[in-house]
Parts: sequence; structure tokens; C-alpha cells
Amino acid sequence: MAIARPAGSGAAGEDIQIRKIGLHDLRVALSQGWGDFLDKRGDLVFIGLIYPGAVILAGIYAYRQAILPLLFPLVAGAVLLGPAVASGFYELARRRELGLDARWRHFLDVFHGRTALSVISLASVVTLLFVLWMVAAWYIYAMTLGAAQPDATGSAAGFLEAVFTTPAGWRMIVIGNLVGLGFAIVTLAISVVSFPMLVDQPADWGTAMRTSVRVARRNPVTIAVWGLIVVALLVLGALPALVGLAVVLPVLGYATWHLYTRAVVR
Repeated sequence: MAIARPAGSGAAGEDIQIRKIGLHDLRVALSQGWGDFLDKRGDLVFIGLIYPGAVILAGIYAYRQAILPLLFPLVAGAVLLGPAVASGFYELARRRELGLDARWRHFLDVFHGRTALSVISLASVVTLLFVLWMVAAWYIYAMTLGAAQPDATGSAAGFLEAVFTTPAGWRMIVIGNLVGLGFAIVTLAISVVSFPMLVDQPADWGTAMRTSVRVARRNPVTIAVWGLIVVALLVLGALPALVGLAVVLPVLGYATWHLYTRAVVR
């Protein structure tokens, strides 16, 4: 006789069925995400400004504290926190799907709902990856440009000149980007569907993370393309002084929800 699992404990990661998805699913998810954004969500644009606003403030702090080597890693690494920050958009997409009230006041419901602790725990894992990335970025700088040009952070112009005109600067760029790519791949694998899954059903954070990894392993090309799409849209949104992220972030948040619904059998 099967033993009943306690309510709210979540299923084992292997018990959750996942689907094979393709590029068509990405197009559909993005289209649905755009539809969600247009459907009476104009009042949520200001939420999309909070995230880039925090990045700007952190960047200003880094600049004034003469830690220029961490400025680019800080901005680039902020992408690692995106899936956690977008949890409110997953909740709004879920409510819209169910025909429930999906106004901005429900954006934070995910942080005091039935799986709030799991969402916070998974967000802590992603935050830890971000912190490790920052530590790695500083170490890479110290071992390359910092060792060869210890006074490079005296000014922004001097730092940029040292980065792009010295062998040590180019070593820092190459090594930093390769290490950053590794962090991005790990974060994408563990978070591509895990946060939407926690918003949708009473699973624990470990189960959600394992399910996300299984989706990435079964659909490596599709998930890799999804990661490239996310980065490309974030770059485009950031070009006009990060203002475009007020649109890009909600659309990506909603689209990620729809990607989850296509990749995981609910």
C-alpha cells in the first residue's frame, strides 16, 4: 500500500513529469508573456523599474568607493538574481490564468503564501551564487590586472584604458567572461522553471530545483536558446539608461511562467 505524502511536502523530483520542448514553445511563451503585459498591466511598469534602480544605486556605490573592477561584474551578475526577483510576475500570471484578481497588490503574495519559505530558500541559493560570482570576479581581477596595474582603479578612464590596452586586462576579460558563463549556466539550470513551480504548487525548494535541472538536461538546446534570448532582451532593455527594463522584466517574467507550464506537467 502506498504511503500518503504529507500535505505541502511536495513530490519527489523524479515523480514530476517533464516535457520535451522546442523553439516553438519559446515563441509561444514570449507571445503569451507579451499578452500578459498588455492585458491591463500598464500600472505594473513601475515594478519593473525597481530592479534596475537597485542596480544603478549599487553601481554608483561601487564607483564612489573606487571598486571599479566590480562594477561590470555587479551589473552582469544581477542577471543571476532575475528569476527570484520575477517571482511576483509568476504569481500574477498564475492568477490571470485562473481568472483571479491580478492587480499589482498581489505582486508580493508569493512571499507570504503556502510556499513562501521554499521561495525564500531558493532565492537564498541564487543569492549565494551571486555572492560567489562577485568573490570570483574580485579574485580574477586581483590575479590579472590588479597584479600588473595596481593603480588602475585611480580613475574610470585609467581603469578602462588598462582593461582594453594591456595583456593583463584582456586576460581578465577572457577569464572573467568564461567564469561568468559558468555561473550563468548553473543559475539558468536550477532556476529556469523552479521559481514558477514553487509559485504554482506546494513543492519544496529542493524538488523544484531538481525538476528545473531535469528540464534543462532534457532540453539543453532549447534552454540554452532561452538563456540567450533573456540576455539579449536584457541588454536591449538596458541600452536606454535601463529604462527599457521596465517593460522587458515583466514580459520575461510572464514568459517564464508560460515556459514552465509548457515544460512541466502540472
